[in-house]
Amino acid sequence: MGTLAWVLLSFCLFYCVQKYLEFRAVVRSIHDHPGFRTLLPPYGIFGFLFKRPIPGITRGGMSQWRGKYRDFEAFGMDIISATSVVPTARNAFLVADPAAIKEITSSRTRFPKPVAQYRVLTFFGANIVTAEGDEWKRFRKITAPAFSERNNRLVWDETVKIMLDLFENEWAGKDTVVVDHAVEVTLPIALFVIGVAGFGRRMTWQEDSKLPPGHQLSFKEALHYVSSAVFVKLATPAWLLKWAPTERMRRTNLAFKELEQYMLEMIQARRSSEKKEERYDLFSNLLDASEDESDGQARLADEELLGNIFIFLLAGHETTAHTLAFTFGLLALYPEQQDKLYKHIKHVIPDGRIPAYEEMNSLHESIAVFYETLRLFPPVTGIPKVAAEDTTLVTTDHGGNKVVVPVTKGTGISLHVPGLHYNPRYWDDPYEFKPERFHGDWPRDAFLPFSSGARSCLGRRFFETEGIAILTMLVSRYKIEVKEEPEFAGETFEQRKERILAARGGLTLTPVRTPLVFKRRQ
Repeated sequence: MGTLAWVLLSFCLFYCVQKYLEFRAVVRSIHDHPGFRTLLPPYGIFGFLFKRPIPGITRGGMSQWRGKYRDFEAFGMDIISATSVVPTARNAFLVADPAAIKEITSSRTRFPKPVAQYRVLTFFGANIVTAEGDEWKRFRKITAPAFSERNNRLVWDETVKIMLDLFENEWAGKDTVVVDHAVEVTLPIALFVIGVAGFGRRMTWQEDSKLPPGHQLSFKEALHYVSSAVFVKLATPAWLLKWAPTERMRRTNLAFKELEQYMLEMIQARRSSEKKEERYDLFSNLLDASEDESDGQARLADEELLGNIFIFLLAGHETTAHTLAFTFGLLALYPEQQDKLYKHIKHVIPDGRIPAYEEMNSLHESIAVFYETLRLFPPVTGIPKVAAEDTTLVTTDHGGNKVVVPVTKGTGISLHVPGLHYNPRYWDDPYEFKPERFHGDWPRDAFLPFSSGARSCLGRRFFETEGIAILTMLVSRYKIEVKEEPEFAGETFEQRKERILAARGGLTLTPVRTPLVFKRRQ
């Protein structure tokens, strides 16, 4: 064997020994707490390359969604560890214990958000999602008032108008509407709602082809492309996107530039207007709050305004569309639950009139169906935190014994949302679709689609208002069924359920394909 070969072999042996010693050290630092031991972590490039678990090698991408509560069941407790070796030996903890999650989310100094992981979302500027500490406090103080009761009412009223436009124009004269994928309906609806309630720009199902001076795309086109191509922007280096070797990249690049130009024009128009029109969309509310200097608080710069309104766009569009697609799929699979929902809607609104915003809280069944969908299909499957100091968490094993979990400084923690939502300690028959579980008392600390604590979702009421209005309006007028396709004629109910509700990763949990039929009720 040549000298070079010996050198390479020696280097490899030294590297393996070094990695083994690093691995043993980090495992000892957590007292060998039960959990996964793998060569590779399940995130980043490794999660992309390895979709499925390989024992000892990787848990695979989307591991939290696939495992749900089963991993916690296997290790016998609701906080488990996950230690990987490459590129650096490190520990992480997966948490599906409501009490521990409440402690983590309420202790922002001990368990801050690892904001470095979110830097890619600063396309237009810093924002409330990518900030921490004093910067986050400033953003929170200015942005929170934008989500006002007047804005919620606007969301409801405009959502109802958009649904009526769908029924009376887009679906006019059609007793049956067939879609190959539910998002063909839910994505445009969510886009139109965020357009008017987020930006004050009303859009319809019939596109206005007239472009404003200086623009290559309409506002609707720019908003649509940006919303649908965020992942392209995230995954593509800035220099490559600027060069734009493919049509999709060129379109993405153009859409982001166009949306930024539209938003800057809106800021300028609002600021230069002699008479300020009283408006309640998020953009106007945010701009007004940013210009209010009565409290001496530093205002938002233009790029911070753009950054925050973009985050509201991102959160308010895709999340709603995907959640509703899963909701419609579930109701099609469970017609008895759909009938129950329809009867309740008719009980609250017996004369078929348009539901009013004041009646939202009376639509208990719509709320229950929406919440049960969020329990089964949480938009975000893992909420990251990091330990800012050496500390501990407490849980109990499945034998009822108290377990103190040592957490060293710098350790990553993932609030395991599917593990929490499918935890049988808090949810009876957790894998079943049972909206009735949200009537009366239910385990609120074990429900985390909007996170919790100080960093819980600002737009929760916006999202709920829009979703419940869409669901109520559609079910009151149309019956939802699964589209029958010859190639699936012999499938069992469980096979059909798995196919219709199949999900993949993305910015939020994404339905793969939900083929449905909407039949007008007589």
